[in-house]
Amino acid sequence: MIFLNKSIIVTGGTRGIGAEIVAMFAAEGANVVCTGRRQAELTELQKKAPFNVSYVQLDLHDEESICTFVEYMNELSSLDVLVNNAGINKIDMIENISFPDFRSVMEVNVNGPFYLSKIASKLMMDKGGHILNIASIWSTVTKAGRVSYSTSKTALVGLTRSLAVDLASYGILVNAVSPGFTATDLTSQSLTAEDIADLESKIPCKRMAEPKEIAELVLFLCSNKNTYITGQNFVIDGGFSIV
Repeated sequence: MIFLNKSIIVTGGTRGIGAEIVAMFAAEGANVVCTGRRQAELTELQKKAPFNVSYVQLDLHDEESICTFVEYMNELSSLDVLVNNAGINKIDMIENISFPDFRSVMEVNVNGPFYLSKIASKLMMDKGGHILNIASIWSTVTKAGRVSYSTSKTALVGLTRSLAVDLASYGILVNAVSPGFTATDLTSQSLTAEDIADLESKIPCKRMAEPKEIAELVLFLCSNKNTYITGQNFVIDGGFSIV
């Protein structure tokens, strides 16, 4: 168990890639704090959770919620890993994007990771640690309707690089993982079988990623096996962004 008794925070870990990351950390012996926005959902998940997983409410749109979670973080005796996974995506063309909608995406996808990384880094400065930001292929390529999302994820990669430089002397390694199309429940609910088949035909590997494949990369980068990689953005998309 490579994370035995390690203290981990994963934001937005109630479903999809985040849930797989939480499950894999827990299986490797970590004590995992998983955040989500909906308290009722968190309460139900807690009933079924293993002993080493705790669900805590955090809404990155809500300043009071952020302050409450920061207080929670400051009460931790230690923190080994922070995974900034929570994110939102609002697809629209530039002429239709409202200022509030743009700010909303930036608040969750950029401001939230900044606030939490600032607190996490203070908890890690004595003994080192890992901060991992979940970005997106849309941080390196883009398409129509992705102004808000691509801007936010590109900014998150910039934050990753800058944090890596500031925190390297403390033994804190900061990286980003940028998933491509991934076979989550949300994907299957939002796309038809024909849509998925068409999409997969455009991916050199001819399939979408499984959440486990993303999580395995996250775990490696946040483990003691990674002692020197920092400031990097790892695109994991089956080759989609290179063709």
